[in-house]
This record gives sequence, C-alpha cells and structure tokens, in this order.
Amino acid sequence: MAGKRVLVPLPRRDFDPTEVAVPWKTLVSEGIEVVFATPDGQKPACDARMLTGDGLGPWKPVLRADERGRAAYEALSQAEGFSRPMTWAQIDPSRFDALLLPGGHDKGMIEYLESELLQRHVATFFAANKPVGAICHGVVLAARSKAESGKSVLFGRKTTALLASQELLAWGLTCLWLRDYYRTYRVTVEAEVRACLASPDDFVSGPTPLFRDSPAALSRGFVVRDGSYLSARWPGDAHAFATQLAEALR
Repeated sequence: MAGKRVLVPLPRRDFDPTEVAVPWKTLVSEGIEVVFATPDGQKPACDARMLTGDGLGPWKPVLRADERGRAAYEALSQAEGFSRPMTWAQIDPSRFDALLLPGGHDKGMIEYLESELLQRHVATFFAANKPVGAICHGVVLAARSKAESGKSVLFGRKTTALLASQELLAWGLTCLWLRDYYRTYRVTVEAEVRACLASPDDFVSGPTPLFRDSPAALSRGFVVRDGSYLSARWPGDAHAFATQLAEALR
C-alpha cells in the first residue's frame, strides 16, 4: 500500500497512547504513511497516567496501557513524523487517503473534540467517502461533525464508541481521589453519540469488553464497520481496529 497516507489529528496533550500508537505501528508496517497534526505544530504529549499508572491505585494493572500499548508508544515517541507534526491549519484533506480519530478522556482532549476546524475536516473526509476510523472519544469528534444536511456525519450510520458502562465504571473506581479524571463531560460519550444517530439501534454496544485484544487475539477486539466508516470502543479494541482500517485502505 505504498503511497497511501493517513491523517491523525491530535490535541496538544492527553490523548490515549494506545489508541494512537497501536494503529500507527500497524499502518506503517503495511507501508502506509501516517501524518500527525496538532494545533501548533509542536510534538504532542499523551496522557502520561495511561503509561505510568500513577494515581490509578489498585486499578493500575487494569486501567493503564498494557505492555504492547506502552511499547508501541515508546517507538512512536521516537518517530520523526510524530515529533514534527503539521498544524491543524495546514491540513488539506485532499492530500490524504484516510482519517484516524483517536480518543482520550482527560481535559486536554477538549480542544480537539470542540475544534470547529477539525469538525469541518472530518465532514470533508466523510463527503469524499474516504475511510474514517474513530475510536473511543474520537467518535465524539465524528458525531459533532456536520454534513451538508446539517445533521451529524454519523446520522444514518451504525457506530460504536466508549460505552457508558465503561466510562462510569472507571470513574466510579477512581473518583474519590481523581475526581472527574475519567469524565471529560457530564454527558457520557455513549449518550452524546446516540443522540446524533438516526435510530437508537444504530449504536452497537458489542460484547462485554473484558479483555484487551492483541495481534494474536484480534477476536477480542470489537469494531463496527459501516461502509468506509469504522468505529471502536476503547484501547482494548485497538489492534482489531487498526487491522480493519488497514484493510479499508486496500
């Protein structure tokens, strides 16, 4: 797939390391160029707590990135393209074959989720019927992007996203000391995404997310594909998500 280019917009900080690094690693292994963009063209910083587990208390082994995610992010952090991203203002959707929208839940994600510029770019990718992959909170950015009809680009499509049960469980386990670390907004991701769909049945929850997937266990991951649009729920779906995005580019 030489010559294929995938755009990955990111905020300055707090994106999920697994949801960026695992797809990056999968795509570049297929010969696909991955191009990053940030608000100011500076190297972004992930949510470090997802790497170190600091502050997660007894839930650290469950909530932080697993060994594969941490190793992928370590490799990504040394990549030249990641260290020298373009700016959001420099994005030209016509120069890319696909769009990847990662997630993350800490407050640094808000500038990314609420960016009207990014929302317009997302809508352009959808209008061109180019592959768009969104995972976790990345689905919120897609949901907020409007088609020419004025409705969300997800209206009439099937999707998944971070489940309310996942978001509220992580918050409930840590809120005594981390407060709203796991709550980006008062409304859950699932509730906001559901509200923009044509039918409640268009939100697909999938099987209970108990275990993270891996290259050797892709079936543990869950991905919803509707035409050129792919969505996933959490870092535990990242390998299956990345694999299917690469397939969509074929």
